[in-house]
Amino acid sequence: MTHINASADGQEQQSTDPRMLRDIAVGWARQAHRLIVDELARIDDLSASVTFKSSEVDPVTVVDRAVEELVTSLIAEERPGDGLIGEEGAHRESSTSVDWVVDPIDGTVNFLYGVPMYAVSIAAAVDGIPAAGVVLNAATGELYSAAAGHGAHVTDGDGRTRRLRCTGVRETNLALVATGFSYDSGLRGRQAEMLTRMLPRIRDIRRTGSAALDLCQLAAGRVDAYYEHALNGWDFAAGIVIARESGARVEAPELGSRSADGELIWAAAGGVADDFGALLERCGIIGAVRSVE
Repeated sequence: MTHINASADGQEQQSTDPRMLRDIAVGWARQAHRLIVDELARIDDLSASVTFKSSEVDPVTVVDRAVEELVTSLIAEERPGDGLIGEEGAHRESSTSVDWVVDPIDGTVNFLYGVPMYAVSIAAAVDGIPAAGVVLNAATGELYSAAAGHGAHVTDGDGRTRRLRCTGVRETNLALVATGFSYDSGLRGRQAEMLTRMLPRIRDIRRTGSAALDLCQLAAGRVDAYYEHALNGWDFAAGIVIARESGARVEAPELGSRSADGELIWAAAGGVADDFGALLERCGIIGAVRSVE
């Protein structure tokens, strides 16, 4: 079913209401989740379906591609005219003000290893600004969702829903911080050096392997802050809406950013955000970082 509004001149337009965009994305994410479950039941050896992108540690599976194909077809059917930016190569220019930003499985390495932290991530951007986001942990069934101006929520595998609020921490030395590392070995080395400067000044570090879920963990109060270099727009598009709507401050590149740009995204609970930003500066983490040549 398409979702349309009538404009003042009588022309039909796709709705840009963040709540409607969120609800559409929830439906698509749930269909994608069912596909992942079905594919896992069908495939005997997931590792046999792997190909590689930027390097031999940057995998993509047949399930990633199947999920992106599903969401692509749903967008074409239900939101004709909207644009699409997909991790596995799907792309369509928008003739409306809406673009869908899709990461079919964020945390593919976790997916391959059976680590229960991998997610379908779907965001809707209006005029280039993320307005709605849905991140569904396909291993647990937890579904995180948010619409700009309308809060963030999580629904667990049993269907119970609660509002998300980030923590009230106010001291960086007590902050539990999530981060991630690049597939590029040279850049990972530089990130490790930065981490040695950060680690003595905070409570501890957590590394889940999924940027989308890291931002959701911040929104849920399971970590207090998050930072990472060299992400693509689809890695964080949905998560930043969810984090912001939980009360976190988020500083992120534009959606068109690519991992090769080495740009920084960071987010923190409101009470510690200013101090955390200053800590990133002192540790030499602020700014773009690229691999050592």
